[in-house]
Amino acid sequence: MPYDPSDARSALPTATATRQPDGIYSPAGHVKFYELPAVTTDGDTRTWYGRSQHLVIGYTDLVTPTGFTVPETSDECAVLMPEATTSATVTIDGKTTTVAGQTLTFIPPGAADVRLEGSGRVITIFTARSGAAPGEAANAAAYDEPHPGVAPLISWPDPVGGFQLRTYDLDVPGLTEPAFRIFRCSSFMVNVTHPRNGPRDTTRMSPHSHDDFEQCSLVIDGAFTHHLRWPWTTDLSQWREDEHEHCDSPSLTIIPPPAVHTSQATDAGVNHLIDIFSPPRTDFSLMDGWVLNAADYPMPEAAS
Repeated sequence: MPYDPSDARSALPTATATRQPDGIYSPAGHVKFYELPAVTTDGDTRTWYGRSQHLVIGYTDLVTPTGFTVPETSDECAVLMPEATTSATVTIDGKTTTVAGQTLTFIPPGAADVRLEGSGRVITIFTARSGAAPGEAANAAAYDEPHPGVAPLISWPDPVGGFQLRTYDLDVPGLTEPAFRIFRCSSFMVNVTHPRNGPRDTTRMSPHSHDDFEQCSLVIDGAFTHHLRWPWTTDLSQWREDEHEHCDSPSLTIIPPPAVHTSQATDAGVNHLIDIFSPPRTDFSLMDGWVLNAADYPMPEAAS
């Protein structure tokens, strides 16, 4: 992978695919929420949903208080509030907990009620298999059939001390280069990168590929161009053209394996992209100190 030597990802272990693509490679998905009607509205609050093979991701523009119910069938899910101007009240088995903004909260499997207040952006993450998302994804039809080459979602071990409401402060340094803040639960991983000002240095791009998992890149500020290139196969009819897809905010891009890809921040102001993976990434997890809550969520024995 052609990472700059100063980029900590240049030391990542090489991943091994657990499932090879069968037939034509899958296309990328670009869900431009700013071009779509909201899936749900509650007063002045609007919410959109997009999905990957294993996840349904919600983006809420919070203006007036709103809420949703997590059904008993749910896996662990998450509420990400990147701004301090929002808050959430989570009720589980009659116990209510108030969570401040600028946090990532993992909600344990099973029923819960969530109330959102304040103003700002709220991101919710659900596994697709649990059917727990409060709304249908705008790109749901793209997954009427499973995509080839994507490894199945097998949950990682239960957290230390059992499942419980766990909240992590985003006001932490994380890595420097790249500017990652990585957290995981039993079924997905969230990389809340630090926002950056101005366009990306085009002499320091990072084209790379993933063997067997999708990358969900959620743009919440600014704009990015997602550059993608698919490997050639022996069947020319299956070749795909390169993509250079410009996406403003908010938007969700699903990057399939094994496409070579890199994302270029292009706005003159703040650019902020959040990456989400399911299941959690083994390569990131093997790097000492990269996953900030690794002590709470153990790796599978085989992976470690």
